[in-house]
Amino acid sequence: MQQQYELGQYTRKRYSNFLNATYNRHEIFVQSTDYDRTIMSAQVYLAGLFPPVGNQIWNPQILWQPIPVHIVPLSEDHMLHFPSPNCPCFDELQNETQASWQFQNKLQPYMGVLKTMAANTGYDVDTLKQLNKFKAWNTYDTLLCESIHNYTLPEWASRDVMKKMKELAALSLQSIFGIYKTKDKSRLQGGVLVNAILKSIKNATQPSNKRKIQIFSAHDTTIGALQMALNIFNGKLPPYSACQFFELYQENSGHYSIEMYYRNDSLTDPYPLRLPGCTSPCPLEKFAKLVSPVIVEDWSKECGKCQVRDSQG
Repeated sequence: MQQQYELGQYTRKRYSNFLNATYNRHEIFVQSTDYDRTIMSAQVYLAGLFPPVGNQIWNPQILWQPIPVHIVPLSEDHMLHFPSPNCPCFDELQNETQASWQFQNKLQPYMGVLKTMAANTGYDVDTLKQLNKFKAWNTYDTLLCESIHNYTLPEWASRDVMKKMKELAALSLQSIFGIYKTKDKSRLQGGVLVNAILKSIKNATQPSNKRKIQIFSAHDTTIGALQMALNIFNGKLPPYSACQFFELYQENSGHYSIEMYYRNDSLTDPYPLRLPGCTSPCPLEKFAKLVSPVIVEDWSKECGKCQVRDSQG
């Protein structure tokens, strides 16, 4: 919670000359996945971003004000909740990935740590090495949380084992959204969010549009899916409170451009990201053209029947 609050404060500082000093419902829209933890994260983030000022202070003892956080039922959320359920084509791509030589070659160096985990967790190796089932990743995440909160880890979870488990968790993320037929996967997962962000950015260019900021509160898988769809993923597991920024600028010429930044360390400023094939800043029209291969027009239809588009990773 503290990290999310500080992220809200950082966002306030970063955009202090752009955002209204006080909360204005016309300027902001917030959406979260339908999980308690992501809704809570959004609420704490907003407390840091828009502390009440003046007549917004309804209780001097509580520097907080209610700000709406919108959600979509998980069964209908294809934009933020990844991997999205009810998509047979994506399930097929997952099975193909797990059997592919590209994935198996990357998995092989971790067979030792998988055996160590199997001997101490109750899962068998065959279950753990199905990285898209999240068993190995969730085991690492549980131990990481215990470590952060100063609990004593079991003896088998040595520093070297934890390091390898972290790498294995990152490989899990890559296997779900990348490694094999990445573009096909992206059309069904991260590309849906890319499309939503692009539409929001285009709407912001309209003079009648009053919205200044759109915020999504979701998961490490959401960031991974988004970045792999854009081909800007760094291969590392997004840490808690990681944030991907998209900024729209109007140039002196009147044309619009996009800059991307990624904040994966609360102690440093976000670092710039460049969309492959474009400059930074990237002209809006070129950005839209470059991301078009991962944007699907009819998600339900494409989920129902796989079409071969990306034969490589």
